Amino acid sequence: MKKGILDVCVLYAISKGESYGYKIISDLMGIIEISESTLYPILKRLESGGYVMTRTAEFNGRLRRYYKITPLGLKKLKSGRDDLLEINSIYKKLFSGQI
Repeated sequence: MKKGILDVCVLYAISKGESYGYKIISDLMGIIEISESTLYPILKRLESGGYVMTRTAEFNGRLRRYYKITPLGLKKLKSGRDDLLEINSIYKKLFSGQI
């Protein structure tokens, strides 16, 4: 389940505009903790699935990979959001004494 949540968080960060690894980590700071060693496999998986597309450009003499969400990625983000809202509802019921 955590893998799915991380995917949604990364897609959310990218949905705000084209981004790159360090910026994605910074954008998610305060929401969820994610390291580079966790982020890059997620980005690779999202790219392989067609949820993000990439381009490479030079920045300060180094190549930087930029990520942009695709229409399929936007659908996955919406579906992930809906799933998280459902999980949140279940969590509230479980821990508020309603069950």
